[in-house]
Amino acid sequence: MGDMVIVAYRPKPGKEAELLALVADHAPFLRRLGLATDRPALAMRAKDGTIIEVFEWAAGAIARAHEHPAVQALWGEYAAACDYVPLHDLPEASNLFAQFEPIEL
Repeated sequence: MGDMVIVAYRPKPGKEAELLALVADHAPFLRRLGLATDRPALAMRAKDGTIIEVFEWAAGAIARAHEHPAVQALWGEYAAACDYVPLHDLPEASNLFAQFEPIEL
């Protein structure tokens, strides 16, 4: 078992398509490097356009990812396409049952 994470990406202006492409390949990319489990990743969209991703890191992989040059390069692409935002900044997060629009990966 690994660590389940939920991350929110707010697309920079004009970068939503680029961000969606990054999210679609994110978990498969990490799996190829042995950094994510085979548990299916989920993606969804908040009303303000923020993209939320849920995936599972492999055991111990978070620390390894911080040392991996390919992951560092990927994170640079994310930085160009979006800003990371805390979940509590999304209005939906204040609801008992937070609802988001599903995104097919």
